[in-house]
Amino acid sequence: MSATVRMERGLVGLVLICVLAGSGAGCRSSTSPVTPPVIARVYLEADARETGKAVVLPQSGVTLQIAPKPVLMEFDFIDVQEMQVPLGRCLAFRLTIAAGRDLFRLTGRQQGRRLVLTLNDEVLGARRIDQAIDDGLLLIFLEVPDERLPALAQSLRSTSTEIQHRLARKQ
Repeated sequence: MSATVRMERGLVGLVLICVLAGSGAGCRSSTSPVTPPVIARVYLEADARETGKAVVLPQSGVTLQIAPKPVLMEFDFIDVQEMQVPLGRCLAFRLTIAAGRDLFRLTGRQQGRRLVLTLNDEVLGARRIDQAIDDGLLLIFLEVPDERLPALAQSLRSTSTEIQHRLARKQ
C-alpha cells in the first residue's frame, strides 16, 4: 500500500475518531459514562539507518527506537480478543484482508525487528518478528496487569467495530 493511501486512510481514521468521540454527546444521559475510543497503532522498530523515536516499555523499561509512521492503524483491525497462549495472556488483533497481506509482506522481510503497540499513544507492548505472519492475526503481549486485558480488548473491539461500520457506510 502506498504512503499516500496510508496517509489518506490515517486522516480518515482521525476524522472518524473525532466523530466517535463527539457522537451522541447530546443523546446520552448524565448517568451513563461515555467510553472514549481506544486507538491502537503498531509501529515497526527502526533499524540502525533510520531516525527513530525513542519509546520505553512500561514494565520492563526496555527502550526501543520506532519508525515515525505506524505500519498498522485503527482502521486495519476488525476484531480484538483476549487470548490465552502457552506463554500467557495476550491480545489478538484480527486484521482486514488488505492489512493482513501488508503484515505478511512486512513480517516476511523484517524478521528480527519488533512491532510496538501503542494504545492512545501510550506504548504498552512489543513483539519480535520471528516469522512471517500469514493468517491476519497479530498476537501481542502487553506490559499491563492481566486483569486489564478484558477491558482493553472490549474497548478496542468497540472502537474497531464502530470504525469499520463507519467505513462501510462511506463506501
